[in-house]
Amino acid sequence: MNIYRDLEQLPVFRHAVVTIGTFDGVHEGHKKILHQLKAKAKEVNGESVVITFYPHPRKVVGDTSGVHLINTLEEKLLLLSQEAIDNVVVVPFNDAFSNLTAEAYINDFLYKKFKPTILIIGYDHRFGFERKGDYQLLELYGKQLGFEVQEIDAKALAEATISSTRVRKAILHADIFIAKELLGYDYFFEGTVIKGDQLGRTIGYPTANLQLNNEEKLVPADGVYAVMVERKLANNQPLLKGMLYIGSRPVVNGKRRVIEVNIFDFDEDIYNENLKVIIKKFIREDMHLQGLEALKHQLLLDKETVLKSLE
Repeated sequence: MNIYRDLEQLPVFRHAVVTIGTFDGVHEGHKKILHQLKAKAKEVNGESVVITFYPHPRKVVGDTSGVHLINTLEEKLLLLSQEAIDNVVVVPFNDAFSNLTAEAYINDFLYKKFKPTILIIGYDHRFGFERKGDYQLLELYGKQLGFEVQEIDAKALAEATISSTRVRKAILHADIFIAKELLGYDYFFEGTVIKGDQLGRTIGYPTANLQLNNEEKLVPADGVYAVMVERKLANNQPLLKGMLYIGSRPVVNGKRRVIEVNIFDFDEDIYNENLKVIIKKFIREDMHLQGLEALKHQLLLDKETVLKSLE
């Protein structure tokens, strides 16, 4: 898959079949749209082109407080590559781009940069300054400029929209089973191992404290999870079993939310390493326990439950 991040360095695409969207999650709903894109590209002996944006448009023109991403940009690109898309163009979404009129968006952006043969979008797709552009305007310009506008199947579009909302809700409510069904893969995140207070070591459960690589990444609900951990030092690292804790550590009157993972049968110095945490199952909610001995006993029970769930 070719990835382009500079609109001034785009190649001349061959019979480009183009779709546009944030594709956050690249979930099962999105995949139906991508399958339609690839099928049309094959029909016309052309190239599939996905246009997406960075940062998320709401960071520039909307309420930034509500932007929690299912995927970081790099995760999204990896997932799109697994769908055998020919080209992905990451458009720098800034004030200048957001202020393009709908007509300039079509002429100067879509037509001049991509020369589409077919443009596949949803009937409710809006674009340009104040979102004044719509499907009908694209059809009008398509007839003038020589490209066809096709509508994403209404059912597929609805499923994609509903799925994005449901995925976020499932992750925020620790419904890991539903999240996986909707995504088509296990939810995951990456973080850098940072220094903690090393409390876990004192009770026999050393943890790697993680700082997310992207603060906009959606964090699951507080609690304990069964996970698999991948060290990102090199390719083909074996996955390691572990249990993940997210919460404010009420046992020791913690004041801030932490993300920490206890990797089973592992005793290496991994400070400053990057870890990928793949969430397999929700084990329990966070709880207030009476002291460190009670916590130690609970962690023993948690580990037994996690190991059974990972078998």
